[in-house]
Amino acid sequence: MFIRQKLFEHIQDALRRNRVAALLGPRQCGKTTLARQIVASDSTNYFDLENPRHLERLENPMSALEPLKGIVVIDEIQRRPDLFPVLRVLADRMPLPARFLILGSASPALLRQTSESLAGRIEQVSMSGFDLNEVGIQAAPRHWLRGGYPLSFLAGNDDESDRWRGNFIRTFLERDIPQFGFSIPATTLLRFWTMAAHYNGQIWNYAEPARSLNLGETTIRRYLDLLADLFMLRSLPPWHANLKKRQVKSPKVYFRDSGLLHHLLGIRTEQELLCHPKCGASWEGYAVEEILRSVEPEEAYFWATHQGAEIDLVIVKQGRMLGVECKRVDAPRMTPSLRIALADLKLDRIAVVYPGPDRYPMADRVEAVPIEALTNGIKGLFP
Repeated sequence: MFIRQKLFEHIQDALRRNRVAALLGPRQCGKTTLARQIVASDSTNYFDLENPRHLERLENPMSALEPLKGIVVIDEIQRRPDLFPVLRVLADRMPLPARFLILGSASPALLRQTSESLAGRIEQVSMSGFDLNEVGIQAAPRHWLRGGYPLSFLAGNDDESDRWRGNFIRTFLERDIPQFGFSIPATTLLRFWTMAAHYNGQIWNYAEPARSLNLGETTIRRYLDLLADLFMLRSLPPWHANLKKRQVKSPKVYFRDSGLLHHLLGIRTEQELLCHPKCGASWEGYAVEEILRSVEPEEAYFWATHQGAEIDLVIVKQGRMLGVECKRVDAPRMTPSLRIALADLKLDRIAVVYPGPDRYPMADRVEAVPIEALTNGIKGLFP
């Protein structure tokens, strides 16, 4: 049993500060389980919009929601966008008898009503599967292989976990995508998603998948944006410094969950993962996601030049600009790229995250940091 105390407290704080809180994250990441710790599923204050009985209760939403007091949960809010104007009216009552926790499986870009109808009234809380802090460093190899979706991570063995991820992908393509109003053939999107798996951790080139799939670059851009909006992929933007060097201006693409990446690459076991040519890229993406979730930076980018200098992450946190490089090596060493990034971007410090056990300085303001330090957030990475 994994207690997601940090998320639980974050939601409670958001509800204290705001009239509406939105818990957003992919399907099956544990949003409903967490919400049921706040409001019991058999309570009249709980609405699951995939439950026909609850949908029937909301046939007249104002009549159903107006008398309620305390915290009201509405799960899978993206199925009823017409509820947002109603929530705005209810959230503006004085005194306020109820606060609303809405759960959604899409990003704010797809839930535009949250920003348009509830501006100034809502706080968004992002959620994913289990992170390294929740599973513990001892479970890191299993976490990397299976990913953080609870039912994948907690499966009895690797075969059961892989079957669950296969079913998840199939359901996502055949049911979830159409529910959002997108008429994209499941086989086409699966081919694109599988192709994206081979680009994990690389600078994205719209032209190559467009040629391979015989589609226009605009369509490829739309597919990438869609999978990013549904929390499957991360499109990491490039940082542009005022330099004379030619800098890369295309995004980098990462899988948000390493388990889904491994399924699409045909990786089933830890041994297969360690022998796979994409092992290094997979670990880099895994580390990048854990860093972003642990540090929660205000801004995050990567940086690269056409001359070959690059750094995996440039993050802004508490007024400081910091660099992070992820290396799956036994003992990272100082490189010309790190020196150039430190000088050209005027970074305060650089942390080189790797899977080893020891922390040690590599150069002035550059330090090798074990991945387990991420369990202490920004202080673990940059004490």
